[in-house]
Amino acid sequence: MNRRTFLKAVPAAAVLAGTASSFAQETSETKTAELQPITLVAPQTEGGKSVLAALKERKTNRNVSDKELEPQMLSNLLWAAFGENRESGSLRGRSGRTAASASNSQEIDLYVALANGVYIYDAAGHKLNPVVAGDIRARSGRRAAATAPVNIFYVVDIAKYQDAPFQEPGLRDTEVQKSYYYVATGLIAGNVYLFAASQGLAAWFHNCDKENTPKEFKLRPEQRVLFSQTVGYPA
Repeated sequence: MNRRTFLKAVPAAAVLAGTASSFAQETSETKTAELQPITLVAPQTEGGKSVLAALKERKTNRNVSDKELEPQMLSNLLWAAFGENRESGSLRGRSGRTAASASNSQEIDLYVALANGVYIYDAAGHKLNPVVAGDIRARSGRRAAATAPVNIFYVVDIAKYQDAPFQEPGLRDTEVQKSYYYVATGLIAGNVYLFAASQGLAAWFHNCDKENTPKEFKLRPEQRVLFSQTVGYPA
């Protein structure tokens, strides 16, 4: 290819590259738009094994079946994890949740990876709002988790500390914040473990892909992926 031919080809290649990039972005946005919010059925707040029996049965089970959870089971799971369990009152205008958080900041978001896409759990509306289409359960970082029906990614939103109803000491200190959001994650994960034990499910709390997941979840700089937890029927 001579110099003149090369110079003519470069702009065309650039246009094609830009068109491809634009098409890929539009395709991704279209796929996400195709995902519809999932309104969860009302959670059951009674039943299952007792707390003491669930504590006795609590364990990590890495052998998880690919069998899909029934709508009622998924609803109960997410409510038990971090759902609303009381209305605002003594909580300074903010509802209460099934797990505690510093200054009731509720800084942990549950990103729920299902076979068809990723959703964020909206506790107030008790529903799943679409984030991105596609099966990216493998970002949970474990081979068996990639085919499990549910992978919960724990994502902290540091910005929520600014809007907390009241300010605990050190709530805006970056080092203190770490202790708060790691504890908050542990409390939610503990709820998941106890629920799983109560219902005969397998649960597994573990690390995850922190490099690619934030980009795929379209997270803001104030958000960080912490851990993930795989839940399903025992294999």
